[in-house]
Amino acid sequence: MPTQLATYTAYGPIYRGDLVEGSNWDGVMENYEDIEEYCDIIKELHPEMEPLDQYSAEPEWSYVYMQNQGYTTVDKGLRYMWFDPSEENPKIFTLGEYEGTPEFLQMMARWNEKGFFSKSALSDTDSQKFQNGKAALRVHNIDTYRSQAILNSDWDIRFSNLVKDVAHLPFTQDCMVISNTSKNPERALAFWNLLTTDQEVYDALMYGVEGTTYTLNEKGEFAITDTDLYGEGAMWCARSDKLTRNQAGTPDDYDPQKQAFEQSITAGQGTERFAGFVFDTSSIETEIAACSNVAQQYWWPLELAYTNSETGLAEYTEKMKAAGLDKIVAEAQKQLDAYVASH
Repeated sequence: MPTQLATYTAYGPIYRGDLVEGSNWDGVMENYEDIEEYCDIIKELHPEMEPLDQYSAEPEWSYVYMQNQGYTTVDKGLRYMWFDPSEENPKIFTLGEYEGTPEFLQMMARWNEKGFFSKSALSDTDSQKFQNGKAALRVHNIDTYRSQAILNSDWDIRFSNLVKDVAHLPFTQDCMVISNTSKNPERALAFWNLLTTDQEVYDALMYGVEGTTYTLNEKGEFAITDTDLYGEGAMWCARSDKLTRNQAGTPDDYDPQKQAFEQSITAGQGTERFAGFVFDTSSIETEIAACSNVAQQYWWPLELAYTNSETGLAEYTEKMKAAGLDKIVAEAQKQLDAYVASH
């Protein structure tokens, strides 16, 4: 049974507007030029802070950059393969061969020179710099934006989606199954049906007892009364757009932004057309493991301009081919073609 809660591919900067109050910044965050302008102001007004929250995890700047250009990944865990979802029969290309990659790397070299992130970010294990007030901007999704805004309600935290063609994330990603060994599968399904259609039952199992474990405000938003004693339920498979409540403190623009995503999506078109595509990597696991190692060793420092953009890109491309990139691309293209043909 798929989840009934819509989630989206929307991704982009989560940033603090309060840090640039009084500056000449116009408040718009629609592209990477806007991010750079914002970071320039942060460097000027708050030199003690890191403009960008970059640490030892995989950099996400190229990931969002490519989506901002309108491209889609074959698999969000394999960020070196892309295609244009607007094409009738899209052809996969790699990050190393993309004509816009040199320009992207030049931009990252400029950001490095300006000090937008630490010169040793890839050895920095502090993953909480944004929420602890050490960094001004991070990149993630709209739900992380909501949680950060709730955690730091005294800051003016904002979110901008930079994904050009927003689509639904697969509804099967939080699915529920009834085991084929179940003695009473019809009763299990009946309970799931009750849980996902009855607000009182849903509230009880997700939030507990009203007035004891949680309260509701005038908007119908919940607040856990004592997080040391109680926590929100983790029934991801049972969540739905109809029954799931917002947490108290949810930003006013959270629901309107999601509604805008919904209105922009057309079934069977663009990235939405490929929402059901799942790349089966079972036949190329060795090559994928090798390319993942190459990406971490060569692309991550290249993306952050720790290595020369020209020689580094050539070396990265060479190493990826040696690790089996062509075989991965061929298999991905084969499966993508089959998916298109089947639809």
